[in-house]
Amino acid sequence: MINQSIDGFLHPNVSKSVDQIFVYAKLWLLTWLTAAPGWVIQIASSLINIFALLGVFLTLFALMSVLERKILGRIQNRYGPNRVGPFGLLQPVADGIKMLIKEDIVPARADKLLHFLAPILIAAAAILALGVIPYGRNMTPFTIDGGILFFFAVGSTTELAVFMAGWGSNNKFSMLGAMRAIAQMISYELPLIITVLPVVMVVGSLTPDRIVAAQAGYTFGFVPRWFVFTPWGATAFILFFVSGLVESNRTPFDVPEGESEIVAGHMTEYSGFKYATFFMAEYIGMFAITGLAATLFLGGWHSPVSVLEFIPSYIWFFAKLSALLFVYIWLRGTLPRTRVDQIMNFAWKFMLPMSFTCVIAAAVWHYAGRGLRGWLWSLLVIAIVYTALSMLLDTQRKFAPRVYRFAE
Repeated sequence: MINQSIDGFLHPNVSKSVDQIFVYAKLWLLTWLTAAPGWVIQIASSLINIFALLGVFLTLFALMSVLERKILGRIQNRYGPNRVGPFGLLQPVADGIKMLIKEDIVPARADKLLHFLAPILIAAAAILALGVIPYGRNMTPFTIDGGILFFFAVGSTTELAVFMAGWGSNNKFSMLGAMRAIAQMISYELPLIITVLPVVMVVGSLTPDRIVAAQAGYTFGFVPRWFVFTPWGATAFILFFVSGLVESNRTPFDVPEGESEIVAGHMTEYSGFKYATFFMAEYIGMFAITGLAATLFLGGWHSPVSVLEFIPSYIWFFAKLSALLFVYIWLRGTLPRTRVDQIMNFAWKFMLPMSFTCVIAAAVWHYAGRGLRGWLWSLLVIAIVYTALSMLLDTQRKFAPRVYRFAE
């Protein structure tokens, strides 16, 4: 539930009526239930939060689906969608109608219950993860003491849903694709969680609101106190971002359902609206991961410059979210797909040791005083481990020059 104590937090430069317009709108709606029992008001408050989340992120999903294709089109020197509606902006509506009216084909020997439940479970897990992210001042839909723990607990059910899709389809390609996806997701879930530990250690809380509050203010009056501006925070942010790419099955790590392959991994036997649900869950999961990255490392809804604090907090949050989503699209249009063995080697031999290094570097930064001395010592720790890993994992000398031999 959105925190209703909204008087003590606002910066004097921020217009209360604009910054807290959504909080006031919710409180106004709840005034219609003042005579109702407390439990009715609690349920109504939760339902308002849920419908607001669904409205915002389903709209963002539709917008993202067309903007991604247009941005990729520009990267590849083509137009992208431009036929349906003005500038092609109604393309998501056409896609949604097409998915709704397409025939839902279920294999004859499939486990119909698992086949039906898998897309629902994966979408529900992605949507639930959105509920603990602070989108602005007093705009956390559900404030939970262990919000970070809840985020990863809910997110880990994605592996189960992927396995249900592969197993329930009764198809060898689906099952192999599902197992490959699960292996990849579990491998990168470890560095994803471990890179969160330094932030939790430094703040001393698992609550996203307190993590955002710990990044308030400016060093020297103009440098934001975001964790990304520390050596351990910058390293953890990059590792978290790369792990988020893998968890979202995005290029260059979209091995489970590579577009250039014949089959679509665990989604091979899905069509129509069930396939669209998987597609939607992938995007909503991407919103959740990037939202958490902004919360943990980029100051959440805080302004990057003190003179711009008059801009509403939720605009800053969605600006950061949009910037990270643009990088996702940029990488998709730039990098080739990696092999599955390269992905796994990168996770276990580089990402995992560097994630633990971030924990040590954050502890050094904290105990060295959190000043310039701590900054330099933590940078030294990260540089030593990175250099050692680079030397140990140097693959240039392990492979002889490739010689092509052609049949006579």
